[in-house]
Amino acid sequence: IIVMFMHRSFTVALTAALGLGVTACGSENGRTDDGRVQTLASFYPMQYALERIGGPDVTVKNLTKAGQEPHDVELTPRQVASVADAGLIVYAKGFQASVDDAVASSAKAGRALDVSPQADLDLTAEEEGHHDESEHEHASHAGGSDPHFWLDPVRYKAVVQAIGDRLAKDDPEHADGYHTRTASLVKDLDALDAEYRGGLAHCTNRTIVTGHEAFAYLAARYGLTQRGASGVSPEAEPTPAQLSSISDYVKKNKVTTIYAETLVSPKVAQTIASQTGARVDVLDPIEGLTDASKGSDYLAVMRSNLATLKKGQGCS
Repeated sequence: IIVMFMHRSFTVALTAALGLGVTACGSENGRTDDGRVQTLASFYPMQYALERIGGPDVTVKNLTKAGQEPHDVELTPRQVASVADAGLIVYAKGFQASVDDAVASSAKAGRALDVSPQADLDLTAEEEGHHDESEHEHASHAGGSDPHFWLDPVRYKAVVQAIGDRLAKDDPEHADGYHTRTASLVKDLDALDAEYRGGLAHCTNRTIVTGHEAFAYLAARYGLTQRGASGVSPEAEPTPAQLSSISDYVKKNKVTTIYAETLVSPKVAQTIASQTGARVDVLDPIEGLTDASKGSDYLAVMRSNLATLKKGQGCS
């Protein structure tokens, strides 16, 4: 553990030092030459919110490349330099360690917005499921906050409003535009919430079984129970005992669909399905868009997820 910490500290220090040469060419006031606010998103849900709210008054860059799994992203020296140049960086502290480190070491005072308080990250791995005799088998995944708040439109709405308020405060000349575009996105999220409430109100099975526990906030919002083969981290590999336990659970509870996800190998979901006779379908945690995404933006992919859930859970 000490070695890993020393390695990360050295990497951050080296990255920040290398980034100084790049930073020298950047904007001191966090604005482009034509006056737009230079914003940085830590990963896709932040990017989508900034683009919708900022409109023509901002530029938006994403620190997580398309198709890159965001949990363990490592920033390049140029990306760390962009943190120093940004007029506003929006991130969720505790989700991406390299982003947290870059903000702490490079972001100018008052130019970072941590949205985790507005996201209300009140679920941990231990609270997401495993409420049976095998709970002790999953202890290694417990204790950390689940970061996947954006899969709950209500929590995401609170974050959207915080971003809108911050942009309006930082750039009062364009405050009316920020407020108008924030209200438009809030309206869309309220409509999405209503669609989920109606679509998942009557289902023959209310337990969703996933390879990776990314959907606890969504499940909690709409009266579902999530049961995952592994924890919040997508890199976590379930033990043979965990696979056996969840396969027994699937059979006992007559679960018909196991959900894999984009950006993560479907092997675990496929293994559970092969052991139980269930089918595999894909839910998208919307951590980043790729050519495989079933939709061109956050709202479209969320609606695709709803259709997948309605089919997999037997909802009418």
